[in-house]
Amino acid sequence: MEASIETYRKVENKMSEQAYISRDANNFEGQHQKRMRTETFFRRLFFLSATVAIVAVAAITIFIFVSGVPAIGKIGLFDFVFGQKWKPSADIYGIFPMIIGSLAATGGAILVGVPMGVFTAIFMAEIAPDTLSRLIRPAIELLAGIPSVVYGFWGLVVLVPLIDKIWGGGGNSLLAAIVILTIMILPTIVNVSEAALRAVPKSYGQGSLALGASKIETIFRVKIPAAKSGVLAAVVLGIGRAIGETMAVILVAGNTPMIPGALTDRIRTMTANIAMEMGYAFGLHQEALFATGVILFVFIMALNLVLNRMTHRAGDES
Repeated sequence: MEASIETYRKVENKMSEQAYISRDANNFEGQHQKRMRTETFFRRLFFLSATVAIVAVAAITIFIFVSGVPAIGKIGLFDFVFGQKWKPSADIYGIFPMIIGSLAATGGAILVGVPMGVFTAIFMAEIAPDTLSRLIRPAIELLAGIPSVVYGFWGLVVLVPLIDKIWGGGGNSLLAAIVILTIMILPTIVNVSEAALRAVPKSYGQGSLALGASKIETIFRVKIPAAKSGVLAAVVLGIGRAIGETMAVILVAGNTPMIPGALTDRIRTMTANIAMEMGYAFGLHQEALFATGVILFVFIMALNLVLNRMTHRAGDES
């Protein structure tokens, strides 16, 4: 009798263990299916987001080219790109002065802003105490959050009269545009360059110092070369911000379609030309403005391809 009871208990325990195993297996299967459904949902969501971005860029590109290329055919590519007169009332559409104005303003801002931004990033990442860096960083981020029209209004009220007082010429000039664009691209260059410098392994600097190099030699011969891909990325973003800026440049540049011969001369950029005249343009004039967008688009894409190639090459070398 006792043997039968013991056998019954063993059978009952074994059945309970099997039930628990079956229940755990079912729970695991259910959790696995739930995770798979969640993963599938987010995978499709990410794919949809990427698709929307690609479709948006493709749609904008197609619209600009469809609207602008016919005007280039009517005017002539050479006359349109290298023509030095912009007189819509006489059906004369030459954007060469605007191309030079855009390149001059952007180039000047990069020549001034890149060294200033990189040196600021070096100071914040390598030299300044943490307490001082925590004070400087919010100020840099605040610059990034100020609307461009505020920069333009400040330039119109403060910078333009100052330039007129010192050098004359009215103040609205290439110099004013360079100063405004330099201030506007600083946050981008500083933040990206600082992040690149902080990403360099500390062992690089420690090894350089251990070999007898000074702090400054370590920064310029070790840290910056190791972070040059990130610094070049900052330059690419800064160029994109500068060449695409419109409102601030309109307020301070003078908006005269002429090739500047001095820093105090007035200029008109391609973006400013489109923004100023699109509201009332029609016919060939409107098509010529779209064609200006085509030239600007091609120029920016070519510039980005070259700079991105340089960035990738610098990253491979690092």
